[in-house]
Amino acid sequence: MAETNKADSRLAVLSRWVFEDLGFAGSRIEPASADASFRRYFRLTRGRDTYIVMDAPPDKENLQPFLQVADILIGLGLNVPWVLARDLTHGLLLLSDLGSIQYLDALTARNADRLYSNALAALATMQTAGALGGRRLPRYDQTLLVREMQLMPEWFLNRHLGLKLEPAERDSFDRLFAALTQAALEQPSGFVHRDYHSRNLMVCTDNNPGILDFQDAVQGPLTYDLVSLLKDCYLEWPTPRVRTWALEYRERLLLAGVPAGTDEAQFIQWFDLMGVQRHIKVLGIFARLYYRDGKSQYLKELPRVLRYTQAAAAQYAQTAEFADFLEQRVAPEFERAQARALALP
Repeated sequence: MAETNKADSRLAVLSRWVFEDLGFAGSRIEPASADASFRRYFRLTRGRDTYIVMDAPPDKENLQPFLQVADILIGLGLNVPWVLARDLTHGLLLLSDLGSIQYLDALTARNADRLYSNALAALATMQTAGALGGRRLPRYDQTLLVREMQLMPEWFLNRHLGLKLEPAERDSFDRLFAALTQAALEQPSGFVHRDYHSRNLMVCTDNNPGILDFQDAVQGPLTYDLVSLLKDCYLEWPTPRVRTWALEYRERLLLAGVPAGTDEAQFIQWFDLMGVQRHIKVLGIFARLYYRDGKSQYLKELPRVLRYTQAAAAQYAQTAEFADFLEQRVAPEFERAQARALALP
């Protein structure tokens, strides 16, 4: 109840700003979306014009990274929301509206090549033309990579599955995290959106795609955003098609003069091991979103994320021990844990 009252008080502050300070009296405000953070988004409609209002509680969210990265991406000619008005004291932004059609809802087997070609072209722009801007961003360093992966033992293994790691298993995870960190950091470094997937890409008539949720951008491994897009936590494509798209992207990088591995095999290994790192993190984050934040909608994505993790880990010597752990310790408990959590009100 306290959280609901707090959210309602935020909406009252937002409404006063929009109607009184910005002069939108008589307009309509309705929820547009929410994400895995404390941010919320509302669509503001006046006549035929629509806008987006971002509500980012200042005690929970810092708007400066959003503003900084928006400037970088707009400077690259990419399609991101324009900031039309701001009240940083209260954590409010008025943004241009990129529409309501997510890639997630629009993608089909027939249009996927076209839509992914657009998304990969925009990503290539970020990672090539955006190289200078990327240097202004925080580094995706060893500390951050490992901190993300540590969410998985805490929230997915312990809290969701009820597994207690033995000392030998904890040592195995230390070796795994070190190997995945090394694989990530040996890649060329560039601009990383950090959440470049079908729920953050909007289908737009002009300059497709519209790009959202970029405030956590960092300077980091070349294949991170590629994994986010092609091994999407919210939808799944056949492995051969994913490999084809990944290698087409490598060709884009090479044509732009960006080092992309000594050969295709090295690039695909970077891509796969980066995927293991990302999906270990996501297993922890999605479990935490349920147990800590009460966001149960992410539970249904866990089977797909676990499939990605198992499939990639089984292919490489650095992650073979982890693949065995997933098969022997995680798989027997996973379905029971899912059923138990999804049955709760």
